Amino acid sequence: MAFYRFDRRQWLTASAATLAATGLPKWFVERSLAEQASEAASSRSPNEQPGILLVGCGGQGRGDAKWASNFGRIVAVCDVDSKRCGEAAEQFKAEAQYGDFRKAMEHPGVDIVINGTPDHWHTLINIHAMRSGKDVYSEKPLTLTIGEGRKLVDVANETKRILQTGSQQRSDPRFRLACELVRNERIGTLKHILTMLPAGPIDGPFATAPVPSELDWDFWQGQAPAYDYVPERCHVKFRFWLDYSGGTLTDWGAHHNDIAQWANGTERSGPVKIEGRVLKPPVPGGFTTIGQYEVDYTYANGVTHLCKSIARENFYGQPTGDKPKPGEENGVRFEGSDGWIFVSRGKIIASDPEILKQELPANAVRLYASDNHMGNFFDCVVSRKPPICEPEIGHRSVTVCHLGVLSLRLNRPLQWDPAAEHFVDDADADGFIHREMRSPWSYDAV
Repeated sequence: MAFYRFDRRQWLTASAATLAATGLPKWFVERSLAEQASEAASSRSPNEQPGILLVGCGGQGRGDAKWASNFGRIVAVCDVDSKRCGEAAEQFKAEAQYGDFRKAMEHPGVDIVINGTPDHWHTLINIHAMRSGKDVYSEKPLTLTIGEGRKLVDVANETKRILQTGSQQRSDPRFRLACELVRNERIGTLKHILTMLPAGPIDGPFATAPVPSELDWDFWQGQAPAYDYVPERCHVKFRFWLDYSGGTLTDWGAHHNDIAQWANGTERSGPVKIEGRVLKPPVPGGFTTIGQYEVDYTYANGVTHLCKSIARENFYGQPTGDKPKPGEENGVRFEGSDGWIFVSRGKIIASDPEILKQELPANAVRLYASDNHMGNFFDCVVSRKPPICEPEIGHRSVTVCHLGVLSLRLNRPLQWDPAAEHFVDDADADGFIHREMRSPWSYDAV
């Protein structure tokens, strides 16, 4: 089937305005626009729009679906919360709404699945979608465990489906520029990486409550252990419970640690040593993820990497009461033998302005270029080329985060073999690579 292609002339005009407003160096903006123009020249002609199914109708899912509706048509929505599902159906004028993702994927005309569910549902829904012949845009973090990541990559390879991980910073020109400059040794030999993330809330204890009439609580919990309903376990705050997620380390960390991997050239590998430090433990009866932490990583190439929570603000951007420390800012800092680069969603700066202003030579290392993460996904649905954050990359990026979470939980250093994807002589840690799924959920169930 030939899919709809957005208007490249309009897209190039919009891209030029966007890139010009970023404050990026002129040479990089001109090169990016030239690359987009080249891609436009080879684009296929417009035809019909692909049908999109949204699974997970919360704020992030609906945001992704709104973005995707620039490239296709939302034909169905699905959520175990009937209120959220109905709101999404009305917003996108969907043909149908479902409470079971398996039934939803049988809806006629569904070509694409947008997976905006909580983390513990990502893998099973993604696998079912690919086995059903659908291409998938999946929210990050891609998986709940390291073992799920390897399984997901294997299924993607077997089915030949396109799966884009929603690590959209890869499609932000600031982050790509920073990574290209580091890979081309503009700051000399890379020595150290610092990823700074918002702190997680340290709240609790929490009380049980009646299950809302619109929510299928058992289905929402899925493969995770069954608990009585606690409002703080569901929807936005699910990410602060180890049953469903890994806190800000797997949430924001899946973004910034992905960029660290990209610049370090380890996006298909990972660290070899991990040591986490709990700065503030959870409250008994409250959230179970670590809200304030530091994790040291060491790579085989000698690069060190500190991932830390920023004590001055939490996940919601609210002050924690702790005083900010100099140089702490949500983003990624690369330190080399000859200088440093800091990049965030709002800026890119360097120890010397010439680091950014001086154009890279024609024979420089060039990284995968995308300035629209969802657009890149839909392009790849047509071309069948790997997207900018294909499953192996999404898996390896969140593996860095999972390793940090595990070191914090075990409160000891870990040695990791990124090639074998196992811990070195550590059977106890290996036991956390996979997590038992609650019946009836399993890989075979989807």
